[in-house]
Amino acid sequence: MDVFQSTSAGVLTLTLKGRLDADGTDKVAGLLAGYIDRGERRLVLDISQVDYISSVGLRALMLAAKRLGPLGGKMVLCAPQAPVRHLLEVAGFTSMFSIAASRDEAAERIL
Repeated sequence: MDVFQSTSAGVLTLTLKGRLDADGTDKVAGLLAGYIDRGERRLVLDISQVDYISSVGLRALMLAAKRLGPLGGKMVLCAPQAPVRHLLEVAGFTSMFSIAASRDEAAERIL
């Protein structure tokens, strides 16, 4: 799992590339926890280059969102590929996360 970061207008965007499975989840979960601990409250996860998310990966996203909630933070997922979006829908994550079609839409939803 590769992770690239950028910040614009107070919004941290993490672009994930690869598979969010048992091998990549620890890295992503650790990064998310670290950013939240350092005070990041507006996170966009660009998952356009993620071709698979396992149950462990879903759990990491859920824990980060639950951690942000009481802090007044928000996390938006953007641009999931069709199979990943389907998985998010089937797992009921579309009610937990805001899912945007693009980075621009995600930034609008988070501001």
